[in-house]
Amino acid sequence: MPLHPQARAVLDQLNAQNAQVEGPVTLEMRRKMIDNAPRRSGPEVGRIEDCVIPGPETDLPIRVYTPGGPGPFGALVWFHGGGWVIGSIESHDAACRSLCVSAGCVVVSVDYRLAPETKFPGPAEDCYAATRWVQANAARIGIDENKIAVGGDSSGGNLAAAVALMARDRGEPRLAFQLLIYPVIDRDFTTESYQANAKGYLLTRAGMIENWRLYLRDDADAANPYAAPLQAGDLTRLPPALVITAEFDPLRDEGEAYGRRMAEAGVAATCSRYDGMIHGFFSFSDAIDMANDATAEAAEALKTAFA
Repeated sequence: MPLHPQARAVLDQLNAQNAQVEGPVTLEMRRKMIDNAPRRSGPEVGRIEDCVIPGPETDLPIRVYTPGGPGPFGALVWFHGGGWVIGSIESHDAACRSLCVSAGCVVVSVDYRLAPETKFPGPAEDCYAATRWVQANAARIGIDENKIAVGGDSSGGNLAAAVALMARDRGEPRLAFQLLIYPVIDRDFTTESYQANAKGYLLTRAGMIENWRLYLRDDADAANPYAAPLQAGDLTRLPPALVITAEFDPLRDEGEAYGRRMAEAGVAATCSRYDGMIHGFFSFSDAIDMANDATAEAAEALKTAFA
């Protein structure tokens, strides 16, 4: 279908803002832009706690969103998007609030270290360590240690898929679900969706080439399943998954390919494409109705996994 009018309106607004920037946009500028961007306010949750937990090399800030009502709850360990190089707990606060309320689960948002200051496997190891901490501290945060999911959008979806592989390979923690929202799954810029959506739809092919360059230490890392999960030879024994994709997104094909391969390996994996949508639409629930539909679909999948 054609680009949805609401997605077009968001693109036009963002393009107008970017047109005011003079000269090339540096990584420092990108970080300031997302840090200073106007934010929608998500719904009120029962309780929010900011704390710091031990990471593999340095302490990691996390934010714990707890719904109202009695626990213990299921938990979604959330990794924000931003190409591994931008984004934070703050940039995805509204999305975490919405998932907490809609799914009735605790959401633990992880402020993992960013590239290029910390290259692969640092961010992935941070996310794995945070997931293990959530399981070990289940009683403290009011969750059932047997009902832990991982999830994220874009590069956060990449990190969630990587953590699921790590947990399977390393024997812990046992995960109940993985929520992968237009995830980065492979370093392959030749797919049909990369060619058709190379520019003009928020995320660009050139931008992803640069993000991968900043994230990986060298080309050999692109064959590591913890960096590019589609490179995994074995996808059996992974937790059930929902893969959400967008029609006008360079990452569409790799996300759907990962969903198919998991299903072929016997994993209860579902792919859900949102036609007419662009990369990032999940975060625009104030302007795009389908973002609310996607949140509702994700929440129902989490409820089912935690039931």
